[in-house]
Amino acid sequence: MVKLLFRPTMKGIENLPASGPFLLVANHSAGAGAAEIACFAHLYESEIGLDRRLNGFAHVFGFKVWLLKSLLRHLGAVPSTYEDAERALAEGVALLIFPGGDHEALRPIWQAGRVDFAGRKGFLKIARRAGVPIVPMGIHGSHYTAPILLRSKTLAWLLVVPRLIGLKRWGISLLGLIGAGLIAMTPFSWPVRAGLIWCWLWSPFVPLPIIPWTIRFRIGAPIPVDELFSGDLDGALARVEGEVQRLVDQSSEAQD
Repeated sequence: MVKLLFRPTMKGIENLPASGPFLLVANHSAGAGAAEIACFAHLYESEIGLDRRLNGFAHVFGFKVWLLKSLLRHLGAVPSTYEDAERALAEGVALLIFPGGDHEALRPIWQAGRVDFAGRKGFLKIARRAGVPIVPMGIHGSHYTAPILLRSKTLAWLLVVPRLIGLKRWGISLLGLIGAGLIAMTPFSWPVRAGLIWCWLWSPFVPLPIIPWTIRFRIGAPIPVDELFSGDLDGALARVEGEVQRLVDQSSEAQD
């Protein structure tokens, strides 16, 4: 299904270190990122193989929900904390990290090609402490699978639930808008319709992909620790963000 809907491709596999831990740092897109994560998992297994361990960072809230915690652990996800990252790297496990998190994944569709880590430097501190290289990866096309129309911190507070699970912002997607419009046309009373729309807009279904679109992954050359951290963290962030943006732009030009 992943191959049929999203026709994913991956270039630059030869840039992945042959051994030892590293951070694979990428831009995050398309609401929940379901399409890009599923495509990456498929490509990694088919083109690289599961013998080379690579675990993904996941929001800590997921590890507080019993069933979801079990699923995440089974898939090899690592809670997005400094302690868990350092433990995984010390065991020789590479990590896939999306520094932009919800801020980047919920950016409006007209910013689909923009890499924006929101100034977050936690991943840099992890790499510096562990002494591991950062490998940049650019993802292009996934944001079109779940078009986001609005990203707002206020919306997260109004809908309540996003804030309860630790998200600082929330978005309204094309699917969310369509669903809200259909609910508004039901024959229920307006208080009931308003309640249903409220429940729908914070539901986990709203940021899911609904549009088939080609997703391209491009992996860049590793950035050595001594080279990346020769200056301050602001410079290191600009370097990594710029490398990921360059890879996204290359994939975009290749598609054009």
